[in-house]
Amino acid sequence: MKLAIHFGAGNIGRGFIGALFSQSGYHVTFVDIADQIISQLNEKKHYQVKLATDKQETVTVDNVSGLNNMTQENEVIAAIKDAAYLTTAIGPNILPRIAPLIAKGLTERVKTNTEKLYVIACENQISATDLLKGYIFEHLDDETKANLAGKVYFFNSAVDRIVPIQNNHGSLDVLVEPYYEWVVETSESIPPIEGMKIVSDLAPFIERKLFTVNTGHAVIAYLGYLENKSTIDQALADEKIVKQVQATLGETGAYLIKQYGLNPEDHSQYIEKIISRFKNAYLNDDVTRVGRSPLRKLGPNDRLVRPATEAAKAGLSYTNLARAIASALLFEYQEDDEAVKLQAMIKEKGLPAALKEVSGLDENSEITNEVVSHYNILKK
Repeated sequence: MKLAIHFGAGNIGRGFIGALFSQSGYHVTFVDIADQIISQLNEKKHYQVKLATDKQETVTVDNVSGLNNMTQENEVIAAIKDAAYLTTAIGPNILPRIAPLIAKGLTERVKTNTEKLYVIACENQISATDLLKGYIFEHLDDETKANLAGKVYFFNSAVDRIVPIQNNHGSLDVLVEPYYEWVVETSESIPPIEGMKIVSDLAPFIERKLFTVNTGHAVIAYLGYLENKSTIDQALADEKIVKQVQATLGETGAYLIKQYGLNPEDHSQYIEKIISRFKNAYLNDDVTRVGRSPLRKLGPNDRLVRPATEAAKAGLSYTNLARAIASALLFEYQEDDEAVKLQAMIKEKGLPAALKEVSGLDENSEITNEVVSHYNILKK
């Protein structure tokens, strides 16, 4: 049986990418540091993916196992030597931590295995696989780098599926929304995977997703938090929040339409489709889960700041995006380390200086001035 090795045995890894490999006839070896999950995978060898619908349809995911990358390094290296695919769903910030181990696996692989390996980072990050490749190459010698040519391929991708935080009560079963999208950029002919879409240019897909799904999700979460809403669907029961989300995605949409020549009517329908997905009450998705890690989400190339700066360059409106950035700066959730750090930065340095450090925006830029204005209004 063909082997896929997947870094990240959390809900997203099990409920999305790992499930698709299993459905495509692969044995899936999950790599993680969570001992309990790894042990369960090796003991049970299967789990259920449940769809967040009224009928709660289930799909059985079998042919799975697990390895702990902290205690089973040699076994992980051996798996990399034999795998057809290597994927990740661990969060962009964790990619540098797994790169040394992957580098060891690739070093051993190219000595004996001439079969092709496809490496795909399935993260909410533009060019995540390019980033992972860079981290891996830092740990390879020149000879190994040369030997990878024609044997190991790195493909960027865009992924989209809502997998809420859930209390699994020690179970491997995962609740996910019915909708998903996995788009991979390559001109190569690669082994087909159930649900994987191949495109020659990923940019329109990944930016459409990042600046619609991720931007919209974040706006709902931060505005919902400020209005004391518990879940995403509860936030969208507030018509004021719905209108603000629509206005914000109207601005990101204007940029996407201009940049990539998207059909305006089609994109408008896409926006409404995304908002309708967020209204799924069966997900019971906490605003604090979606809003977590504001430092990353306020990064210069992420879902809030990037579309604002691109809109400004294109001479388009970014007023609602500035309001969204301001709402993220007011996310004071004490159980999130990044939120606590962000509030401490604002208190110590002032809002413009903190925004410059986190988002790369000049302290006197028009975007910063507009963000500060919205911040002062929202804080009252």
